[in-house]
Amino acid sequence: MSPRRAPWTVAGVAVVTLLLSLLSPGGTPVAGASPAAAAAPAAAPAALDPRLTRGLLVDPSSQAMKAAAKDAAFKPIAGVAQARWFTSALPVSRARSTAKAWGDLGVRSARTPLVAIYALPGRDCGGHSAGGFDATTYRSWIREVAAGLKGSRAVAVLEPDALALLGSCSGQESWLPLIRYAAQQLQAAGVWVYLDAGHSSWQPASVMADRIAQAGIAYARGVAVNVSNYQRTNTVGAYGQQVVAELAKRGARNKTVLVDTSRNGAGAPADGQWCNPTSARLGMTTRVVNAKSIDFVAWIKRPGESDGTCNGGPPAGQWWPAGAKRLMATP
Repeated sequence: MSPRRAPWTVAGVAVVTLLLSLLSPGGTPVAGASPAAAAAPAAAPAALDPRLTRGLLVDPSSQAMKAAAKDAAFKPIAGVAQARWFTSALPVSRARSTAKAWGDLGVRSARTPLVAIYALPGRDCGGHSAGGFDATTYRSWIREVAAGLKGSRAVAVLEPDALALLGSCSGQESWLPLIRYAAQQLQAAGVWVYLDAGHSSWQPASVMADRIAQAGIAYARGVAVNVSNYQRTNTVGAYGQQVVAELAKRGARNKTVLVDTSRNGAGAPADGQWCNPTSARLGMTTRVVNAKSIDFVAWIKRPGESDGTCNGGPPAGQWWPAGAKRLMATP
């Protein structure tokens, strides 16, 4: 996929607490209670949704896992929970069974299955990840995916790049109603949906909030940011919080954020490259945050899988050993 960059950048934004500071070295949210508060009796907390208390699902059949079986150097990638991508390469006839297998694995493992839904008509505006279903097929397909995920308490990032790309190419007329339909179907199946909000160097938060409001935020848990991009976690987390604040002004309150940290360990490339940039490095590993309106930091883009035939990479989605090893290098 191709997360394009617009000239707009975040300006005049108060820097929020670093996401890193919300986490202890072991990845557990820091309690932050004073000794006096700790000594005082406390009411029993409301039960949290299991998605906020358990880990996310590691894919035993990922390309990284297969590579690690032959070369242990890839284990730092293979062993981290990542999104399973459901795209138009998955036919309608197999969508339900494939989604159910992923969801059932999560149930058996007591882990949260993470998915990225990426199959809109004319997706990526004809870029490296061009493709997608026609509108009628998309609706049938998304119903099957939702039915397969029902009962698994999955987390889904819905149509990366689409809302940030609105107005960039022809043939996008169906995108908003289709995203809204997909969000509704997935929510009805018990899936937490995160509508993609681009990233902090693309569209202003107010613009994205307008688009997200039209795209069915009522059916979504919140927004996803930085998918397949490289913005620093603190910067893009703050941007996600801005989008959430803008949504609250539009009546959509208590929304949350999922941050893709798969390749942002070295920050955004200085030259603005987004397709297999040589400076990219692995970011914070997937974990539950559940603080400051941030639900998760997670590897949505699968590290080691190419963005496309650029900077020496193979076609989009193919495993690229050299690129994977470069991502693991010291920034």
